[in-house]
Amino acid sequence: MAGASRPGPPAGRDIRRGHPLAALSHRNFRLFFLGQLVSLIGTWMQTVGQQWLVIDRLTPSPFLLSLVSAAQFLPVLVLSLAAGAMADWMPKRRLVIITQSVLMTLALVLALLTWTGVVQYWHILVLSLLLGTASAFDMPARQSFMVEMVGREDLMNAIALNSAVFNGARVVGPWVAGKAIARLGISAAFFFNGISFLAVIAALVAMNIEDKAHPRVALRGISKDIGEGLSFIRRTPILLALNMLMALISTFVLNFNVLTPVLAKQVLHQNAEGFSGLMSAMGLGALLGAIALAVASRFGPRLALVFGGAALVSVAELALVTAHTAFAAEAILFVAGAATIVFSAMTNTLLQTNVPDNLRGRVMSVYSLVFGGVTPIGALITGAVLDVGGPAAGFIEGGALGVISVLLVLVWWQGHRPRPAEA
Repeated sequence: MAGASRPGPPAGRDIRRGHPLAALSHRNFRLFFLGQLVSLIGTWMQTVGQQWLVIDRLTPSPFLLSLVSAAQFLPVLVLSLAAGAMADWMPKRRLVIITQSVLMTLALVLALLTWTGVVQYWHILVLSLLLGTASAFDMPARQSFMVEMVGREDLMNAIALNSAVFNGARVVGPWVAGKAIARLGISAAFFFNGISFLAVIAALVAMNIEDKAHPRVALRGISKDIGEGLSFIRRTPILLALNMLMALISTFVLNFNVLTPVLAKQVLHQNAEGFSGLMSAMGLGALLGAIALAVASRFGPRLALVFGGAALVSVAELALVTAHTAFAAEAILFVAGAATIVFSAMTNTLLQTNVPDNLRGRVMSVYSLVFGGVTPIGALITGAVLDVGGPAAGFIEGGALGVISVLLVLVWWQGHRPRPAEA
């Protein structure tokens, strides 16, 4: 790959080649993995708690719930490209420590507002905007930091294992949140999330790693830096295809943070524990999908899995129309979770294996933009459809547009892929 150099294999690499836990042989990644395991449980507790707080106590409107999601991801839409340029000239570990500290503070503020009983809908909107601002800088820095922990040889395995821990927390976090909300009150979910950030911050501080940066980038002006990253994507068909598909699927399909609370409340008539069960089912599917990717990492990334995962999650969303019991909904969300993680993790891997190191932050900022930044658009569309047409209309709209999106990008790729092409 032009512009990128491969580091030499570390000692023992031949023994570890193809091992599903290869990335854990790197001390820095082990620290990160354990810190994330604790912190992400808290993150999912807050996700469930906040969604349930809004839909159950503050407003019954799906559109207002979608507005919270839009507020959280709007800063990602606005700031991601600039954040990616910053991630290329500022040491990534330092930047992630700063953003994680801000996220910890915001969680503790929400816990205090809820515990004192003064929380209002506008508080959630403001905190969501601030959380999104911190996340806009955190996402490209954290994604592009992965290769500094494990090198290129174990990058796919590290992404798969990171997805596994993310989705393991997605199983445990909602379950713990449901129990905590029922027994201790909703503020407990936010408080635990706040203190859980200490684990990942401590892991980052404890790493023995050279803080890499590219100071020359900062001297040319941020607009030129952003333009360089966008130009590279435009000239590289596989990067353009991956980002187009991610943008479309994120906009129309990956709105489960809006769809699932409405499914639980309005279709299945569940309480907080029932809602957390739906979230855990989706997380369990994603966890198993991530484990399967870790095992298959010896074969390298495959573009076919990107298109297959996108198609399957779209079909699963369509199938939610038929879910009239909690068990049926959990089964469908299980499939959707597995398909989503295969699609997103494989997209992440293919992007990172086709970009030089000096552009990594900027290319991954575009991934952050199309993965999370378009969420405000999709969330508002989904919320409006749910308000007007009800849950079934929301499921059909998202799933059908997802299937169409996969077909359109697949046709584009067939016409623009390099010859001979290696997907």
